[in-house]
Amino acid sequence: MIAGLQRWLVAAVVAAMLGWALACVQRGQPWVGLLGPVVVLAAYAGLLGLEFALLRLVPAAGPRPGLPALLRAWGGEVAAALAVFGWRQPFRSRRWPDHLPADAPGRAGVLLIHGFMCNRGLWNRWLARLTRQGVPVVAVDLEPIFGPIELYAPAIEAAVVALERCTGRPAVVVAHSMGGLALRRWWVEPGNEARVAHAITLGTPHHGTWLARFGLGFNARQMRLGSAWLRELAAVEPATRAQRLTCFYSPCDNIVFPAAGATLAGAPAQALPAVAHLRMVDRPEPWAALQQRLRA
Repeated sequence: MIAGLQRWLVAAVVAAMLGWALACVQRGQPWVGLLGPVVVLAAYAGLLGLEFALLRLVPAAGPRPGLPALLRAWGGEVAAALAVFGWRQPFRSRRWPDHLPADAPGRAGVLLIHGFMCNRGLWNRWLARLTRQGVPVVAVDLEPIFGPIELYAPAIEAAVVALERCTGRPAVVVAHSMGGLALRRWWVEPGNEARVAHAITLGTPHHGTWLARFGLGFNARQMRLGSAWLRELAAVEPATRAQRLTCFYSPCDNIVFPAAGATLAGAPAQALPAVAHLRMVDRPEPWAALQQRLRA
């Protein structure tokens, strides 16, 4: 569903730019027509820039990121967002299917879980590399888009079952943003404790995020700082759960801030300096952490 919505949005933006260019040509001002893409890009970059400004203004414990780091993160996020929302997710979400080879028994498998307003296309580069390595991998689509996070449990369950049948081993999970909360909610269900070997979360709002107060949907309300849903989830998790997770976070995360909200007490945490929310997915550090787990 999200792929279709994003295709329509991309088509609408392209149609508007072409309409503007055509009107300018008809008025004898073809060079003015070139301003359409510039204005659209500037508006999009400005919207992302507002998120970084809020990140800098919201009170947080510890040192604040400096302007050079924020500017690097902003530039990287503009490029990442255009690639993800303008190409990978709307048009390429099925380019790399799940990989469940027949010769996989005994090998570790990987489950990839995307976050809010995303789909499995977010993981295209991971899917391509894991498939070339011969690693069993499944990437889910979480729907309904704005539904409660607990409704994503069946999709995760089906993916875990597929990997178990293929490998006979617990899965290694990599989850971005809200996907980490969806995993944690599925994980507390009876019988699921031993079905995950380890989980790596990227920018997951484990304690919520300040920006969620402006989000749409039931799941956005669940991700507000210190929400009742987050407290109830933490209360039913085993005391040793954090030891089974590795949390990647960034002081320059424009979606999950304050940054400490993306970590869990007792879980190994690794900072990604000058890296924003979507850009985390394409960083080499999480990929290296997964490769280490696959070799374990």
